[in-house]
Amino acid sequence: MTHEILYAPLVPLPLLIALAVLMAVAVAVALWRGLSGWWLRGFAALAVLAALANPSLQSEDRDPLSDIVVAVVDRSASQRIADRPAQTAAALTSLEAEVAQLANTDLRVVEMGDAPDNAGSLGMAALSGALADVPRSRLAGVVFLSDGQLHDVDAAPDLPAPLHLLLSGQPDDWDRRLIVTNAPAYAILGEPVTLTLRIEDQGAVPADLGGRAQLSYSVDGEEPRQITVPVGRDLEVPVTLPHGGMNVIQFTVASAEGELTDRNNAAVVRINGVRDRLRVLLVSGEPHAGERTWRNLLKSDSSVDLVHFTILRPPEKQDGVPVTELSLIAFPTRELFLEKIDEFDLIIFDRYKRRGILPGIYLDNIRQYVEGGGAVLVAAGPDYASAASLYRSPLSAVLPGEPTAQVLETGYRPTITDLGRKHPVTAGLDEGYAADRADEGPDWGRWFRLVDVAPTPETEVVMAGTDGRPLLLLDRVGEGRVALLASDHAWLWNRGFEGGGPQLELLRRLAHWMMKEPELEEEALIAEGDGDRLTITRRTLGDGVEGFTVTAPDGTETTVAPTEVAPGRFEAVLEGLDVGLYRIADGDRTTVAALGPSAPREFEQTIASGAAMDEVIAATGGGVRAMSEGAVDVRPVREGRPAAGRGWIGITPRGAYETASVSVMPLLPGWIWLILAAGLTVGAWLWEGRKRHAA
Repeated sequence: MTHEILYAPLVPLPLLIALAVLMAVAVAVALWRGLSGWWLRGFAALAVLAALANPSLQSEDRDPLSDIVVAVVDRSASQRIADRPAQTAAALTSLEAEVAQLANTDLRVVEMGDAPDNAGSLGMAALSGALADVPRSRLAGVVFLSDGQLHDVDAAPDLPAPLHLLLSGQPDDWDRRLIVTNAPAYAILGEPVTLTLRIEDQGAVPADLGGRAQLSYSVDGEEPRQITVPVGRDLEVPVTLPHGGMNVIQFTVASAEGELTDRNNAAVVRINGVRDRLRVLLVSGEPHAGERTWRNLLKSDSSVDLVHFTILRPPEKQDGVPVTELSLIAFPTRELFLEKIDEFDLIIFDRYKRRGILPGIYLDNIRQYVEGGGAVLVAAGPDYASAASLYRSPLSAVLPGEPTAQVLETGYRPTITDLGRKHPVTAGLDEGYAADRADEGPDWGRWFRLVDVAPTPETEVVMAGTDGRPLLLLDRVGEGRVALLASDHAWLWNRGFEGGGPQLELLRRLAHWMMKEPELEEEALIAEGDGDRLTITRRTLGDGVEGFTVTAPDGTETTVAPTEVAPGRFEAVLEGLDVGLYRIADGDRTTVAALGPSAPREFEQTIASGAAMDEVIAATGGGVRAMSEGAVDVRPVREGRPAAGRGWIGITPRGAYETASVSVMPLLPGWIWLILAAGLTVGAWLWEGRKRHAA
C-alpha cells in the first residue's frame, strides 16, 4: 500500500497564488506593526489557502511485477558447425539456472534460424519481435547466445536495459573459404569466359598450411579438373561452356585438417550459354505464295544472321535477257557451299530443285556438313516428287523421306502423331485449338498440298496429313540433324486461312531443334532448384522411365519414382531439401542442380566474433563473454552502473508493478478547515486584546 497527497484547487491556480501573496503581505504588515498575534494570523491564512488547495490523500494497492530477461538463441547454419550446438545448449542451461535464482525475475527464450532469401542471421529482427510483448518497464536485460555474426545489427532496437553476448566458438578456430568475386550470368558458346575466384583463410590459421590449396572444378557434374592455387590472391579461371542453356559449374577447395567447416569450400555458379549469332543460309527455289514465310520468321529473330538467296529464273528459261542484267551480284556458290559452309548453323531449302546451279560436288559437301554436325531443312513443294528432286542427289543419304512421285492436291488438316505429342517440336502445339471431331484433331486451317514420301526406318514422323501420310519428318544423321516438311502450304496458317494455326511457333521450334537448342531435345533430363524444392523432369520418346537416383550434397542417395504429367514428360518433385549441389541420374543420363545461393551468407564469416555487436553492446553497458570460459554468473546491478565484469553479466531490476486498486479521500473535511481558520483568527484577536489590556 502506497500513499500520495494530491491537490485539486477550488479556485484557479493564478487566483490561489494571488491570495497567497496577499495574505503573506497582510501577515508581514501585522509583524511590522508589532501585533503580537501575527503568527496566529499567518496560520489562519495557511488554513484558508490549504482549504482552497483542496488536498486529498490517494492510496494505491500495488502488485509487484516480475522483471523479464530476454534470451535470443541463434540456431542459424553457422551455429550448427563444430561443437557450437552443444556449447549453446550448455550456456542456455546455465543462464536459465542463474535467472531462476534471482528473485522476481523471468527468462523468455526466443530462437532464430536462417532468414529466407539468403538474408543471413537477423537477430535484431528476432529481438524486436520478442520485445513486442515485453513492456519496457519490465525489461531487465537481453542476452544473445550466438557467434556474433548478425546481419541486421543496424536495426537494433533502443533498449532500456543491458545487452550481453554469450559468444560461441573456440579461441583456436580457423576456416578456409572459397569466394567467387566475378561470374557472368551469360556466356557465348565456344568462347572462354573468365571467372575470378579467391581463397581466404580466417581465424587462427595454422602456420604449416603453406599458403596453397587444391582447387577442383567441374561443369554439369563431369569429371572435375584440379589445379593448385595460392591462398589470399585473386585467381582467374577460364571456362568454356559445353552447351547452350544453363550450365552449372561447381568449384571446390580441398578440405584442410582442423578447419571449422567445408560448407564454404564449394561454390556453384550458373551461367547461361548463348550462341553469339545463329547463321542461317536460306536458299529459295521457284517463287511461290509462301516464299517470304521463312525469311520473315528468321529476320524477326534478332539473334539470327540470315543469308538469303532466291533463284528468280531457272537456267532452262530462255528469253534473250542477259544474265548480267538479271542478277545484281553473282551467286557465290563456291564460297558458300565449299569454303564457308561450316560457318552456318542451319541450311534451309525452300522449294528448291536441282537446276544445275549447285553441282553434285556441292550437294555432297552439304551431306558431309550434316554428318559433321550441321543441320538441313527441306520445305518441299511439287518439285520434290519430280525427277529434279533434291532426293535425286547426294543429299539422299541424309534426307529422312523418299518421294513416291505422288503429290496430293486435296484439303486436309495437319495433325500431330502419337510420337509428335511427345516430341518437343510439336508437343502441346494444339493447346488452345478446339477439335471439331475427335478423329480430325485440332481446329486448324486446312492445307491443300502434300508430297507423298516414304520415311526411312530411323525417321521420326511428328505430324501427318491426308490419310495419316507423313507431313513433318525429323531425323539425326551422324552428328547433324535433318527435317523434311512435305508441303509448301504452311503460309496458309500465317495468312489466317480458316482460322490459321500455330505456324510461327511450329517453324520456330523446328529451326531451334535443328540448331540443337537444349530445351528442345527429345531425350533430356532436367533438374531445377527453387528454394528447398527440387523439380526433376525427364523428356523421352519412349513409353516410360525408371526411377531417378538423387545424390545429395552429403553423398546420400535416394531413388524417386516419377509421374507422367504429359505425353513423354515425367516429373518428380522433392521438397524440404538442404542447400547444395544435387546430382540426378536416370540410366546413362545425368544432370546437376544447385539449391540455395551459390555462397550462403551464413558461411561468409564463420569465426565467432563480437566485433559486429560491440557498438550496440557498449551503448547499453553490457558485455561479451565467451561460452568456452565456462558457466556465466548473472547479477542484479543498479541502473546506470556497469553491467558486465570478469566472469559475470548484470541485469537491471526494474521494480515494475501493477495497481490493483486506488482510493482517494479528502485530507480534512471542508468544515474542519473552516473551524481551524476561524479559530486561529479569533485566537489572534483575543491574544492581541489581552496583550493590550495587560499593557
